[in-house]
Order: sequence, then C-alpha cells, then structure tokens
Amino acid sequence: MSDMEKPWTEGAEERRVLAGHARTQAPNAVDKGPVAPDHRISVTVVLRRQRADELEARVHRLSAEPPHAREHLEREEFVRQHGAAVDDFVELRRFAEAHGLALDSAHAAAGTAVLSGTADAVRRAFGVELRHFDHPDGSYRSYRGEVSVPASVAPIVEAVLGLDTRPVARPHFRLRRETAEFEARSQAAAHKAYTPLEVAKAYQFPEGLDGTGQCIAIIELGGGYDEESLSQYFASLGVPAPQVVSVSVDGATNQPTGDPNGPDGEVELDIEVAGALAPGAKIAVYFAPNTDAGFLDAINAAIHDPTNKPSIVSISWGGPEDGWAPASLSAMNRAFLDAASLGVTVLAAAGDSGSTDGEDDGQYHVDFPASSPYVLACGGTRLVTSGGQIERETVWNDGPDGGSTGGGVSRVFPLPAWQEQANVPPSANPGASSGRGVPDWAGNADPATGYEVVIDGQKAVIGGTSAVAPLFAALVARINQRLGKPVGYLNPTLYQLPQNEVFRDITEGNNDIANRARIYQAGPGWDPCTGLGSPIGVKLLQALVPAEGQPQA
Repeated sequence: MSDMEKPWTEGAEERRVLAGHARTQAPNAVDKGPVAPDHRISVTVVLRRQRADELEARVHRLSAEPPHAREHLEREEFVRQHGAAVDDFVELRRFAEAHGLALDSAHAAAGTAVLSGTADAVRRAFGVELRHFDHPDGSYRSYRGEVSVPASVAPIVEAVLGLDTRPVARPHFRLRRETAEFEARSQAAAHKAYTPLEVAKAYQFPEGLDGTGQCIAIIELGGGYDEESLSQYFASLGVPAPQVVSVSVDGATNQPTGDPNGPDGEVELDIEVAGALAPGAKIAVYFAPNTDAGFLDAINAAIHDPTNKPSIVSISWGGPEDGWAPASLSAMNRAFLDAASLGVTVLAAAGDSGSTDGEDDGQYHVDFPASSPYVLACGGTRLVTSGGQIERETVWNDGPDGGSTGGGVSRVFPLPAWQEQANVPPSANPGASSGRGVPDWAGNADPATGYEVVIDGQKAVIGGTSAVAPLFAALVARINQRLGKPVGYLNPTLYQLPQNEVFRDITEGNNDIANRARIYQAGPGWDPCTGLGSPIGVKLLQALVPAEGQPQA
C-alpha cells in the first residue's frame, strides 16, 4: 500500500495509519501536557484527486511545448476533470459526523476540506494525542502517536494538516544593518541601495510593459501592509499605484504590526517590488496562518481563485525541507502541479541562510517550497552597477551574521529530467545523493546593495531572496502581457534556452557560511548558488515570444 501503512485497530473500528505524518518535536521544546478536551481545533484534510496520473502527464506534455503554443486548463474545466469527487466529500462528511466533527468548508478544485471539532473529537477521529509544547520561539500544539483514519475512509485521504501548529516557514528578507562593515561594502558598490526600477533597468526588463491584464498573487504568513505607506512609496517612484487587494485565508487578515523589523517588512517589500515593476497588474495578497495547513490553504486559494485569477504566485517564505512532515511537502507539491496545469507560474525565494539553510546539524539543506520541481527557485546575488549597467555581479554571501543565498541539492525531490544536462552536482552530504538542484536563477539580494522601500511609513533598505521572487514575478507579468497568455510552468523551458544569450553567468563566490571544507561554489553554467544566473529580460522575452505575430502591448 503506497499511501498507508499497516492496519491498526482501536476497539471494533479497523483503522489505517497514514504515512508521512510522523513529527519529531522541536529541539528545546517542553511538553506542557494534553490539550483540553473541549478546545476547538480545525484541520485541513487533503483528498485524492481525480485522474491524478493524467494531470501529471498533461503538465509534462505542456512543458515540452513553447509557451506561445500551450493550452492550459481553465479553472472551471480543472474542477470537472481533476477536482475531488463529490462522493469522496460525502464519505468524508460521514466520517466527520461519526466522530463529532463538522465539515466547515469544501474546496473541490483543491481537493481539500476543513474539519473542526473539540480536541477530544479530533483525537478519536485521527487516533493521536494532542499536546501543548513550549519553545523559546513560541508555544505550539503537536501530537503523539501516528495519524490514522478508519479503513473505510483511508483510500480517499492523502494528508491531514493542522494537527501541528508550529510555524513551518520564515520570511526571507534581511534589513540592511548600518554597521561599518556594511557601510564599507555599500561604498565599494558605489551605490548604497537601488530602487526596483534601477534593478529592473540593470536586468534589462522589457520596456513599454506594465503587467496589464495580469494578477500577481503574493503569499503572506503574518504581518500586513499600510495603504498610506504603499501610496507614499509608489508616488516617490513616480509610478501609478497598482490595485492591491487582500484575501483572508483560514481567518488570517491584513494586520500590520507597526514594526518594520517584523513580518510587515516582508509584506510591504513584496508588494512594493512587484507593484513598482508591474503597476498595471492586480496584486492579490493572501494572508494565512503560519502552519502547514495555513500555507497549503493559501497556495490553493491563490492558484484556484476564480475571482482574481492569478497568473503568477510569488512566495517569499520557506523553511528547510526536513522541517516539514513528508505529507505536508507532498500536499504542497501537488498544489504546485495544479498551478502548472492552469498556467500559473510559481516563484519562491531560495532562502537567506546559505547552504545549510540555517540548520546546525552539520548537514546541507535547501529551502522548501523553492525546492519543489514545479516552482522557480530564486537565489541571491550582490549587484554593482555603473551608469545603469551591470559592472559586477557575484554570489550574495555576507557570512553567518549577514546571510547568504540558499542553494544546493534537494534530499526530497529527485533530479528532474530538465536538469539532467545542467551538471547539478551530487549533494555535499554524506552519501552524495543526486536531487533537484536549487536555485534556478538569481537576482540582487545583498542588503548592502538592497532595495529602497517604505515599511510602516519608514524608509528602509532591504535585501534577501525575498526581494527576488517578486522582482521576477513582475518580469513574468510583463512577458505574459506581451505574449497575450500566461507562460505557465517555466522551469523546463528555461533550461532549454541558449543560456549564454538569455542569462548572465555568475561565476564568483559561494554560499557557505559555516567555513566547511565542502561548499557549493559558483562557476560556469548552472551552479547551486545562482542557478543559471541572472536573466537578461529583453533576451528572455525574445526567447519566449514568437518572432512574428507578437500580440501588441
């Protein structure tokens, strides 16, 4: 059995343990005892998808076609062909009611449902003991035991998320520190910071385009934006303010903390970078709780949104692959496959903590969701310009305190076929296994050459790979506008392009911040620090749009 393990029984009810849900508690976590039996809990259940094999085969066929020739599924057709079956929702409701749970909502396209009830009802439904834990980074709820469901419902359930509430992701932005070292680096760059417009000019974003007709979805797991700050910022750049709408997911809303050092820095950075470069696009910001269930629900809400209909999703949050339960990784990756079939391009920051992704276990790690093969992983560089042209570009690496671009080799996802000719090295971990290489491309991320933004009404300079995802989301929006349709799943296409013409190869630097003997080094061609390099926007557009019969802006 591929999606479950050995049978398990409790009383007269035969049950089956769901694979991929085992969780170890965070280091230094203190068990504070069981959750009160009457405490209310919500969980997200992921149901099997109709014709899943056909969906994956369709995406692979699409990826082999040039972007202008792709016919992506419409959202309405996706629900009919690949949404969860009505009968499965009926069976799930029976299961919920039999165990004292309510089916609060059902998302047919995403194939998910939210169930809620008391902790005691959840315990009986899923066979786990719910407990509170204290941790230096914040308290959370988790569970003991293995997640299980009755044998009768097990074939339709792929995952149960939300039993564990610890944060699964962190924002990948870095405020520039006003220290002597950073001041020296900035002076050496001959430019203390850039506006997004200046960065776009350096990367030769195609002109005469503003993202009109596109919607960029931005995923946020905390904080919020202040409309006055946004208006102030766009006015200072002399660009029209884009339409910005907020979407609530699982009860989370646009709630600015008033602290530029907190999650507001992420939210407003994302909006300001994407909005400055694609002011004609709608910016839809999806706010969700920072849990595996919240993150998944936000991704699904954006991808399958029938109102805003995003063609691009920008994600600047993530965490090391081993910080996720395998079932959560699988559920998220399935959502990204959905995006590929719908023509939605998903971009994610590769992380700001170098080749270890901030882990101290002596191993090398990559960040998820950037490591998903259906996501464009965005690494970071240090950009130095002169007269608006790139003078020098190297790997962003400011050491343990200042951060460095994430990158390396996935231990979860195998090497995709489209990376087989990219010379992705074996993992630097013991065993030297192969896997999906991260990142795919890179852009300016060093705080010393960061982005001038306004956060909670205060001017700031921010770097980090968080800025790169919305930067290139805006580039994709411009390309989509010119093409007249979404380019969709770009990963396989980028690796087939003439790399020396479309990308600026970055060959200097590494992303090791732990001073180890084995590191990932930049070099000719693809590397685990900056991927294929930084894109030359106009050349990328020319490579993706047919030479004749181009739709006019």
